[in-house]
Amino acid sequence: MDFIYQDPYPILKDDTQYRKITSDFVNVEKFGDREILTVDPKGLELLAQEALKDVSFMLRTSHLEKLKAILDDPEATDNDRFVAYNLLQNAVVAIDGELPSCQDTGTAIVMAKKGENVYTGADDAEWLSKGIFNTYQERNLRYSQIVPISMFEEKNSGSNLPAQIDIYAKKGASYDFLFLAKGGGSANKTYLYQQTKSLLNEKSLDAFIRAKIMDLGTSACPPYHLALVIGGTSAEANLSAVKKASAGYFDNLPTSGNMAGQAFRDLEWEKRVQLICQESHIGAQFGGKYFTHDVRVIRLSRHAASCPVGLGVSCSADRNIKGKITKDGIFVEQLEKDPKRLLPETAPHLEPAIEIDLNRPMSEILAELSKYPIKTRLKLNGTLIVARDIAHAKIKELLDAGKPMPEYFKNHPIYYAGPAKTPEGMPSGSFGPTTAGRMDVYVEEFQKNGGSMVMLAKGNRTKDVMNACKTYGGFYLGSIGGPAAILAKENILSVEVVDFEELGMEAVRKITIKDFPAFIITDDKGNDFFENL
Repeated sequence: MDFIYQDPYPILKDDTQYRKITSDFVNVEKFGDREILTVDPKGLELLAQEALKDVSFMLRTSHLEKLKAILDDPEATDNDRFVAYNLLQNAVVAIDGELPSCQDTGTAIVMAKKGENVYTGADDAEWLSKGIFNTYQERNLRYSQIVPISMFEEKNSGSNLPAQIDIYAKKGASYDFLFLAKGGGSANKTYLYQQTKSLLNEKSLDAFIRAKIMDLGTSACPPYHLALVIGGTSAEANLSAVKKASAGYFDNLPTSGNMAGQAFRDLEWEKRVQLICQESHIGAQFGGKYFTHDVRVIRLSRHAASCPVGLGVSCSADRNIKGKITKDGIFVEQLEKDPKRLLPETAPHLEPAIEIDLNRPMSEILAELSKYPIKTRLKLNGTLIVARDIAHAKIKELLDAGKPMPEYFKNHPIYYAGPAKTPEGMPSGSFGPTTAGRMDVYVEEFQKNGGSMVMLAKGNRTKDVMNACKTYGGFYLGSIGGPAAILAKENILSVEVVDFEELGMEAVRKITIKDFPAFIITDDKGNDFFENL
């Protein structure tokens, strides 16, 4: 057999529109017969700084156009349109550069391909990290990176570093980049399934996909850009391809395989998986057609004894942006500068929401909510207590030590969230909900002690939460995942820290809200919206 080699991921073209940042920091020098692109590492710092700034406040035009398409689709449900409209409104607010599109401003991830004829004379990851550091320090972004001091002691790094930086070698004299700001919600919805050859037939693959799609749920803020990768030389290669495919990086792969083992997109299965997602009726968070915007199905080579299958998403905060350095300068992908042009003049028609006064005693709030069925749309007004993972763990420590639950956990609904930094002159930074499921383990014990009787967050929850709400008379209310900027601008009137100030964004806060949108997801009778789809 003849030797065959080709790039295993042959991206056939790059139709990305770029904007030029600068012509500085790059130079072409001769080294023998070679032309060497020399890059001052300050150029790497500038590129990373600009890319992370843009992607925190702007989105791709193609992504926003898909939201507009939901509003124009007669088959979209009212809930689909309600979510899509809010997400477009959110983009309009975020474009001002003060309130990031999502409060979880993510882990900074850089995937780079460095040409053999590119010279920097530096530790490139260090300079890229410096650019990321600059943006997170200077902008109203959230520090989400928790570093281990010991096996069980952790602290917030206070800078959102470390970043994930992977640099590969390639031919040529250009330096290509993909920057991602990956939030915890969508990152947590990346799955690896170790399968076998028995999966690779039409009936088995269809059944597998229908089952595994339900694993995604709504906690990562759909509509999703969904990636399904079948095969891979290793589990790590599979999951790497999932992330890149969900970011649109592999859109221009070939559409058929060959004996060199090239990766390819399977367009037929992309259509089939998209239809399966529509038929799930999960929709854009609260039921409907638009669980996904689109699907990418990538087929890879595999070891004969293995068939890794990866599933992952890019969420409504579709924060992916390309960059490049060439002899002509430093460039970054052009994101949408005028999202307002895609926003309809009038909001979709919806039945009036039920207004709930959260400043009443908890017993009266529970009695009022008990009048309405699941799926009821609400407008919340009054006081919420904000607490998420670490605060819940600390309150459990109090209970375990025989101490009482704080009164604020009993007297007010609990909003699972952690804000971005507050812009000057505003009451709040971006402040959308976090994934409810991470707090499921606490609900039964907390409700037994009179707390967490009304919970507000995003995504579906376990049967344990439904059982606890039925037993103790509690409720879980769903908030739209994604529009953190518009919630901060229009619905949150004040924010104050009331406990565990040392936890930074994980501290317990008291906030005052006005016309805050929500839905009844789980009621005091054990009914659950997602179980009824």
